[in-house]
Amino acid sequence: MSTKERILDASLALFNELGERKVTTNHIASHLQISPGNLYYHFKNKQAIIFALFERYEERVLTILQVPQNRTLQPMDKLNYLQAIFRGLWDFRFMHRDMEHLLLEDAELHARYRRFFRTCQLRVQAIFRGLGDAGIIRVNEDDVAALALNTWIVVTSWFSFLRCNLPNRRTGWRATAPAADCGSRGHRHRPGIPVRRHQLAG
Repeated sequence: MSTKERILDASLALFNELGERKVTTNHIASHLQISPGNLYYHFKNKQAIIFALFERYEERVLTILQVPQNRTLQPMDKLNYLQAIFRGLWDFRFMHRDMEHLLLEDAELHARYRRFFRTCQLRVQAIFRGLGDAGIIRVNEDDVAALALNTWIVVTSWFSFLRCNLPNRRTGWRATAPAADCGSRGHRHRPGIPVRRHQLAG
């Protein structure tokens, strides 16, 4: 593994464990037993490390949010999407825990995140349409955008909810399992009541 990849892996582990704001580049270098100069050879500052980690996260999420081209969606796909997304959220949990701070600190990351969000919304909408076309859920075209937005808000807020209500990290991880499991039982033709955009604006 290259030094650059080791820096990213160590940074991700430390950010997840301690929180991004408590970790400095010196902490990362010490953890890896390399000199700060060696770290700065690969990344000019901590923001550059965070940006590179976001690129990893973005690639992972967009790889998950794809509708199969050679078959229709199956009921199990709904569960698989949820489980894969929750695993991705857990592996990069510092981002959603500290998202507002991270975006306010880095205009380039903020712009990249907004593009990522728009792409995710389009892909989630396509997934809901695919589930509807397969008869797995009942959803009107008028509801697809709002349903995708609701899903994004709930899923990306999940670990903030756990942090506030389940302070034990191990318990918090186990508590994500029922959330993923909800996609597999008792939800045929029951996608939920989406919030309309004008309701959010009001």
